[in-house]
Amino acid sequence: MVIGKKNVKTFEVVFHDPSKAFYSSGDKIAGNIVVEVSEVTKVSAIRVFGIGCATVEYAKGKQRCREDIEYLKYEDTVDLDRQTRDPDGSVTLKPGTKYEYMFGFELPQPGQLVSSYQGKYGSVQYYVRAVMERPSHPTLECKKPFEVEEPLDINTPDILAPATGVKDKKLTCMFIPDGRVSICAKIERKGYCEGEEISISAKFENTCSRIVVPKAAIVAKHTYQANGRTKVLRQKLSTARGNHIISGMSDMWQGKTIRVPKLKPSLLGCDIIHLDYVLMIYVHIPGSDKVVVELPLVIGTVPFSDFGSRTNSMSSQAESLDTPSSSFSSLRLPSQPPSYSNISRDCFMDSPLTPLLDCEDDDEGLFMRPPKFQYPPPPAYTEVEGWGVGDGHFEG
Repeated sequence: MVIGKKNVKTFEVVFHDPSKAFYSSGDKIAGNIVVEVSEVTKVSAIRVFGIGCATVEYAKGKQRCREDIEYLKYEDTVDLDRQTRDPDGSVTLKPGTKYEYMFGFELPQPGQLVSSYQGKYGSVQYYVRAVMERPSHPTLECKKPFEVEEPLDINTPDILAPATGVKDKKLTCMFIPDGRVSICAKIERKGYCEGEEISISAKFENTCSRIVVPKAAIVAKHTYQANGRTKVLRQKLSTARGNHIISGMSDMWQGKTIRVPKLKPSLLGCDIIHLDYVLMIYVHIPGSDKVVVELPLVIGTVPFSDFGSRTNSMSSQAESLDTPSSSFSSLRLPSQPPSYSNISRDCFMDSPLTPLLDCEDDDEGLFMRPPKFQYPPPPAYTEVEGWGVGDGHFEG
């Protein structure tokens, strides 16, 4: 895009490798500034800037909340010495000639950048800006954006550690006790990459008088901070569901899976924007709020490597199962094979029958036959506002 264009046919930034999808810390950004004029034009200087900035902006009533953080600031003057300079120090550009001026700079080392991000109330953007200064004429400007993706290796001890959660809820009906619903859930590790399947082990118990339905979903949580205020958006991305559980019965998930769709990696290191993921395992109860267990997820760019992690995984599994909660003891390998009904109803996101995104009013389930690796579009955001960081309330 050229701002203030007049008598200039072309003024643009062209990268040397236009097919490169993204850059990372330490990479070199290089290219040409291309100029073509429609009539004789004098140019006193061409400057190039590398800019990266995180911005949060939204309205809170009549107040406008905005916050900015700078992550990249580079400036240089392009060499025009190969052209003859006029007495006033400018150079003359003539029609019919394409002028190309090279530029290049290196991105900062790891730890100083955050990945590109585009959300409803904020963004992390990087671009190269070129400015052409002309005597007695307005300054021209053009921009060329580029993506930054910082590597996020999930093969670290903290991210490879298992995650567990327990939740128990007492229910009432017309102020009369109506039993309880409980969840005990576990995943073997927190870190995953696109296309991997999350294996879930869980036990659900229902002693209330109602029929309940266990479900699971990958949820993205977008957190924006500006002027001391926080806005949180939650987005349900992929879902799976289990069998109905009647009163006085329980159900177990042994290795039930949900596939990680194409997602932006977790956004780490930004002070005003956070993109976090959780695996929400919950029970839908007619006439009552859900019982919810949220297990943290980290979506990375460097896939899981099984080398050297099996021993750690086995020991962590045994350790996590020996928790004070007696419910976890039931997550050990069953003494008898699971029923075929449990196996047939296990939901794989790439199986021939894939459930549509949750519809709480319909527990019968709707199914479609999508092509492999095609995912339904994400649903609308749910907004939660407050003072300070909060998880908000999930709707849907």
